[in-house]
Amino acid sequence: MRFSVVLFLFCFAWDSNSQIVYEHISHKSVYSFIDEMANEGFISLNSVVKPYSRSFIASSLHALDTGNYSLNPRQREELVFFLKDYNKEMMPDKKFKKRFDVFYYKDSLFTFSINPIIGIQLWNNMNGINHHRWNGAEVFSYVGKHVGIYASLRDNHEELLLNDTNDLSPRPGAVYKSGQDFSEMRGGIVYSWGWGSLGLIKDHMEWGNYYHYPSVMSSKVPSVTQLKLNIKPVSWFEFNYIHGWLVSGVIDSLRSYLYSGSYGNSKRIVYRKKFIAANMFTFAPLPKIHASIGNSIIYSDTEAHPGYLIPFFLYKSLDHTNNNASSNEGGQNSQLFIDISIRQIRHLHFYSTLFFDDVSITRLKKNRHLDYYSLNTGIRLSNIIRNTFFTFEYFQSYPLVYKHTMPTTSYESNYYNLGHYLQDNSRSFYTEAAVKPLKGLDIKLYYQFARHGRDHENLGTGRLEVVELFMDSVEWQSRLLGLSISYELLNDIYIFGSFEHRLIKGDAAKYTAAYFRGRTNTFSAGLNFGF
Repeated sequence: MRFSVVLFLFCFAWDSNSQIVYEHISHKSVYSFIDEMANEGFISLNSVVKPYSRSFIASSLHALDTGNYSLNPRQREELVFFLKDYNKEMMPDKKFKKRFDVFYYKDSLFTFSINPIIGIQLWNNMNGINHHRWNGAEVFSYVGKHVGIYASLRDNHEELLLNDTNDLSPRPGAVYKSGQDFSEMRGGIVYSWGWGSLGLIKDHMEWGNYYHYPSVMSSKVPSVTQLKLNIKPVSWFEFNYIHGWLVSGVIDSLRSYLYSGSYGNSKRIVYRKKFIAANMFTFAPLPKIHASIGNSIIYSDTEAHPGYLIPFFLYKSLDHTNNNASSNEGGQNSQLFIDISIRQIRHLHFYSTLFFDDVSITRLKKNRHLDYYSLNTGIRLSNIIRNTFFTFEYFQSYPLVYKHTMPTTSYESNYYNLGHYLQDNSRSFYTEAAVKPLKGLDIKLYYQFARHGRDHENLGTGRLEVVELFMDSVEWQSRLLGLSISYELLNDIYIFGSFEHRLIKGDAAKYTAAYFRGRTNTFSAGLNFGF
């Protein structure tokens, strides 16, 4: 931790106005608008690491508002709409046309905002009626010139379980308290300066460009407590780093113990410690081109190691030194990723992400193939026809990607995969056509065909064999055709509905929630205030 303390003290010595809290990735409308403006060529956007900060969103909206850009009427209305919220970061006082807040205060030293979180979603198909309801509150505050604080608490209840760690579904994971109840606490404190920020936060994270689903890190796992560092010293380079405290779920039998109390004999269960360190270097060699490379490591059975707190390291090499490891018995679990995002042609965004679970020159020579990787690639066409969007995304992963022999160093937290929800040995085609005819109205027609192959981890397949065994048999298959409609009535207040025709084949009992198994036609509707 000594390195982090030194860096934190250095930050306090930098005198530049900047305050940061993070906007959760579930705020899809503003994320979509920022992406659309980048695809139009109006702003520059590095979209490989999310969430974005409120200050970044605010400055992007302010640049659009003050610049000479040819926004169409719907885009201009949405810009004005979002500024009702994000002008909180830009304006020195409350004298602007502001959104509704339960409570909002601002002076020269202190800013404070609080709003409720409340929502419900209903489903109806051949398996009956189901619902998910949630409630809570979210706050954010700025103190002085550099400190941002935010928090969000949501209590949730599902009538029927919609989640399990094995489910091949993009639905975010949950840790159930009892029955179908679970809660999610997010937030943190961030110190920022002119060209960077350092925070201790607990939040979801998404790494890798995508429109359907990210492949490096995703919100499938419950929110992770982490040290988060962002540095952007020049316009053509940005650096992101996290050190996270994961949940292994692996019992430490030596530290667990029996005890007696007023309720009788019981047992205290202690779990083995598990961490992640990850970095991402992003370069912009040409305008509207962002090339990123990074690496990560999952490590366990030790305290938080100072070496993994050094943000810019190649952690696999550090692991070789720390563990004298030439085999799986002593080492940790490292990953490498490469991402490219190109927006040089107006209206067109091309992106591609490679995730390498392991890189071995020995296996490359033997197989003549880069094994243990996933590929997530796609394109989006925005406003070729005004207010319409067309997306195609392809994903595939080879056997044993995102997997590891030791449960304490698996690419997981709370038993949920950190990467793509389809996990290893999978393939997916996703296409979407969307239209935004009015401010706040989003209509999408989408189709996905996904397959998942045999579980070679459970089969004990040798590492040198997996390339030839990619999708050698199909254990699970999903065809999904859907139509969704959402409308943002006021800032953060939504009504939404959808229809999905889903056909699940194969081992649905293992990979699909009971409510969606087989052939189903599912109607859904809901409303929410806040995220």
